[in-house]
Amino acid sequence: MIHIPQSVISFLEKQGFVIVSTLDSHGRIHSVAKGVVDIENQGRIYLIDLFKARTYANLKKNSTITVTVVDEHAYLGYSLKGKGHIREKKAIQKDMLRKWEERLLHRISRRIIRHIQQEKNGSRHHEIHLPEPEYLIRMDVEEIVDLAPAPLDIETK
Repeated sequence: MIHIPQSVISFLEKQGFVIVSTLDSHGRIHSVAKGVVDIENQGRIYLIDLFKARTYANLKKNSTITVTVVDEHAYLGYSLKGKGHIREKKAIQKDMLRKWEERLLHRISRRIIRHIQQEKNGSRHHEIHLPEPEYLIRMDVEEIVDLAPAPLDIETK
């Protein structure tokens, strides 16, 4: 594992979700959105999965995992590569479930406030209908790739 800089942790915590990529039994990439529950600067990221499907099956056979997060408006992003370990539902610590619920409530609250500010009517809050977590993924980060482009040397006239 490697140390995760505070700047990367802060960036990850600001995002509503991340893209998690795993490899299936044929070596094909499977990517899906997941929610971050916790991040330890010592090199661990905890992700909640609400469905026991492809990601779960892939990690059972191959622990290779990548978490990608981008902010298109800031033109920033990171890809964190490492190994994923499954923690079954009954073994998820209560504090992790509490953190997940807090993040979910925060996301719903932000969306409601944004809709009120923009005077939108009839908005849906899909997070309210999400099922309970099926399992937890503990990712041991081995590499961090900064996705921000190198400074562009553009001359202005």
